[in-house]
Amino acid sequence: MGPLIPEWGETLLGIVGRMLVILVAAPVGMMYLTWLERKVIARIQDRFGPNRVGPYGLLQPIADGIKMLTKEDVVPAGADALSHFLAPVLIVVPALYLFTVLPVAPGWVAAPLSTGLLFFVAVGSLETLAIFMAGWGSRNKFSLLGAVRTAAQMIAYEVPLVIALAAVPMVTGSLNLSEIVQAQEGGRWFFFSPWGFAGFFFVLTAGLAEVNRTPFDLPEAESEIVAGFHTEYSGMKFALFYMAEFLSTLAIAALVAVLFLGGWDGPALLPPAVWMGAKTLFLVFTLIWIRGTFPRFRIDQLMSFAWKVLIPMTLVNLGAAAVWVLWPGWKGNLLSAGALLSAFLWTTQLWLLPRPQLTTKWVETS
Repeated sequence: MGPLIPEWGETLLGIVGRMLVILVAAPVGMMYLTWLERKVIARIQDRFGPNRVGPYGLLQPIADGIKMLTKEDVVPAGADALSHFLAPVLIVVPALYLFTVLPVAPGWVAAPLSTGLLFFVAVGSLETLAIFMAGWGSRNKFSLLGAVRTAAQMIAYEVPLVIALAAVPMVTGSLNLSEIVQAQEGGRWFFFSPWGFAGFFFVLTAGLAEVNRTPFDLPEAESEIVAGFHTEYSGMKFALFYMAEFLSTLAIAALVAVLFLGGWDGPALLPPAVWMGAKTLFLVFTLIWIRGTFPRFRIDQLMSFAWKVLIPMTLVNLGAAAVWVLWPGWKGNLLSAGALLSAFLWTTQLWLLPRPQLTTKWVETS
């Protein structure tokens, strides 16, 4: 008598089970990331943050969820109803899919794809389409302006992001995220190499721009365009946009931990999953700290930073990684560090050069 469940059925049940874990754990993690962010930024600004609902305000995310569920869903009379409805749904789906390829510990990954890094980049770029749908479907000038800013910003920052990420598979010879972590086991984290140290900051910076967080939150920009692409959203639809932003932030932090900080690698005092979680939370805390510290860029500063600084620097970093592989040891470290330092000084000088001022000449006419 054969097994009750065929082999393909066991595989399918395993995938469904892991996806259910992600579908439950990711929203709960997002809820308490909002609590953590409000607490940290409150302390930065000498406030208490949430402290009314539950001890230390720990039940505040649940109260916020109930509030969002019970608020009225207002749709503008002139909006494209289908686009307006689909946009918040479509933006959450890619944010959840990002977690399927992120390894938590050896063997702990929902979808161990051989092209996991490529999958992460491709799925993450789909959020741009959902945001543009929200802005265009709302039939609101502020929303449309926020959507156009999103398209310009994400296209500009996806270029340096992909170039910075390309250095890692070039060094390891694999796009599988678990194999990338294994290449760093034993404390050989890429962060401690010149190209990895630079790539860490490049991916973190471009990732911030991809998820529209301060100082790159131009698509929302409440001081200029009310709330950008989600101006016309309320209730649970607005909460879905909020959820997607925090899930994407958590996913970017986890990806950086995997690529440059060794993922689950760490002393045997703690389980691998705990090391992975600790590194991810440290990076999330760093991103929250940035939000509470830095002001928002102007749109011209944002775009020129991508094209004049990040793209040249990531191209040089790609060459530095190649040098590091070709000449292992002190020689490769010295050459790659020298190339990166020279490129940094050149690009920052280029970016900080004073821009020519336009002058207007008055012409008197009789």
